[in-house]
Order: sequence, then C-alpha cells, then structure tokens
Amino acid sequence: MNTFGTLFRLTTFGESHGVAIGGVIDGCPAGLDIDLNFIQAELDRRKPGQSHLTTARKEGDQVELLSGIFEGKTTGTPIGFIVRNENQHSADYDDLRDVFRPSHADYTYYNKYGIRDHRGGGRSSARETISRVVGGAIAKLALRQLGIDVKAWTQQVGDIACEQDWTQLDLSLIESNDVRCPDPQVVSRMEDLIMQVKGEGDTIGGIIAGVITGCPVGLGEPSFSKLHAQLGAAMLSINAVKGFEYGDGFAGISQRGSEQNDRPLPNGGGWASNHSGGIQGGISNGQPIPFRVAFKPVATLLRPQETVDIHGKATTINPRGRHDPCVLPRAVPIVEAMAAMTILDAYLINKTVHL
Repeated sequence: MNTFGTLFRLTTFGESHGVAIGGVIDGCPAGLDIDLNFIQAELDRRKPGQSHLTTARKEGDQVELLSGIFEGKTTGTPIGFIVRNENQHSADYDDLRDVFRPSHADYTYYNKYGIRDHRGGGRSSARETISRVVGGAIAKLALRQLGIDVKAWTQQVGDIACEQDWTQLDLSLIESNDVRCPDPQVVSRMEDLIMQVKGEGDTIGGIIAGVITGCPVGLGEPSFSKLHAQLGAAMLSINAVKGFEYGDGFAGISQRGSEQNDRPLPNGGGWASNHSGGIQGGISNGQPIPFRVAFKPVATLLRPQETVDIHGKATTINPRGRHDPCVLPRAVPIVEAMAAMTILDAYLINKTVHL
C-alpha cells in the first residue's frame, strides 16, 4: 500500500530516478493556514548535500503545491504536490541492472513483482520520504494550532550516545550542528565517527530519539489501533528502521511493577512518573510521549561486496553513486513527520467518537 493514515491520509508516488516524487494529502481540515516557507524548511532539513556528513547528491527539493489550497488556506479538498528530481546519475547503476545488492530491496522486489527499477532502488529508495516530510509539515502546522509539538534528534551514532534524558537537554540546539544532536558533549565525536566510516567506504547506524508534548488525553483506539502501535507502525515504515520503543521501553524489564507503575496525583496534580511514556491501555494520558527509533547502517557500501545476479551466479559489485555514510542526520525530520501525521490522524479520529 502507498497510503498512510485513516482520516488524515497521505498517498505517495514516485521513484528515486523518476521525473518527480509526489503525493496527495486527503482529509486535511479546511481553513488551515499554510506556511510554504515552513514546509520548504522541513524539506531542506531532509534534502541531500546539506553537509559534509551526507550524500553529495545535489537536489533543490523545491515543493510545488498543486491543489487543495486557496489564498493560503486549505480548502478541505485533496492537497496535491510534487518535488521534481533534478540531479539523477542513473548511469551509476548500469552495472547493477541484473545484480542483487546485499541488504537492499533488490531481491525481494524482483521476486515479488518480476521487475524492478534498478536506478537507486526505484520505489524502495529513501527518496520516497520526501512526500512524508511534506505531509508531516502540514500535519505539524495543524498540531501547532492544538498546542502539540513533535521534536526528534540524533541520540546515538554507533557506540557514541547522548546519555541524558530529554528533559535534561536543550532541544533548541538540535539544528545547531550537522549531526542534529542537542548534546554538545558528544557532537564532535559523532561527526568524527561518521567521517571515519565514510572514508572507509563503510556506513554506520544509530538511534533517533523523539518526544511528543502537549498531546491531550484520549488519543488512540483499543484494541488494534493503540496509539503506540500506530506510532510503531509509522516508524517501522521508514527505510532502514529496525526497532521502536517508547517510554522506558526495553530498559523497564529489569524493574518491578512497584517501580514502573505511574500513579496520578490528587486534585488533578498530574502524574508522579512517566515510565509508561504517556500512553496507557493504548490511549494517551496527557503526559509527554518520549520514543526511540533504531536505524541500521545504510546498505550501500562504496567498497566491493560479494553477491549474486538474477540467475543465481556469484559476482562482485563495486558500487558507485552518492550515498549517506549515516542516515541519521537526514532522518530526523522524517521521524518527526511520521509522528506528526500519526498524532494528527489519531486526534481527528478521536473527535469522531464524541458527539
């Protein structure tokens, strides 16, 4: 499926080396002020070539809004948009037409469909996430009016981690460095590690952390549309994501229930703790929703690798092209976008259950 969401829906289209990447947003409430500069700024955070840590591919990634907006406001009708591809080097992939690259979608796409676009992975390329960032930017504009905020940042690169809880960090520092980490104590080490693996023709993974604040009580549906399940599905749909956790996550298994239980305070005084991560019974309880998303190392290495071709014959590839040694800095706005669309969709669904 190429559509995300229930009431706030994003349908995406396009391939890495096609004419354009685009999408259609349906279900966006009418009357929302559209800040085109904000949408473009979100795309600029994701676009390639923005620093020495990312791929050298140069794309303007200028969004063109085609419909659903009149005099700067949404009309309630479908919002169509495209972002044109301008800097494809498709010849870099000529030698890979009949070869399966290790840990890519080449093998699975070919066996599922009997055909695949070998140029940059086609539809399986992370360039598809452009549409998600546009959808997420519009969702953020709607959430802003509701007092809901979504922020994400690079928490860990390889074995170098920011150990501080999000409440101890100055999140205004996220955009102050190329790695998008708000902890000045580890930024330079993260950058050095990324540059090291880049020089080796290798790649490195890590963790993006995020937090949703201002979320009202009541978002999420029992039993199979729990809010954390929707957030998990959204994050796991992002290229290279291998894991999702919220609240204390896996770390909580070493504690007892008496340590983990979150109790409400008398007279509407909030909560004594937030081990649950702002969600109980699959429904938001009004507390912040902290979460973490694990990304594997990028699969494309700029070094020889053994593999097989479509006939099962052993071969060796030596990929060319322009690729990220670490996806995390550019994935931060993608994580935010998926969280924003999930929360807005849950908010709209919740509005329908109350007369």
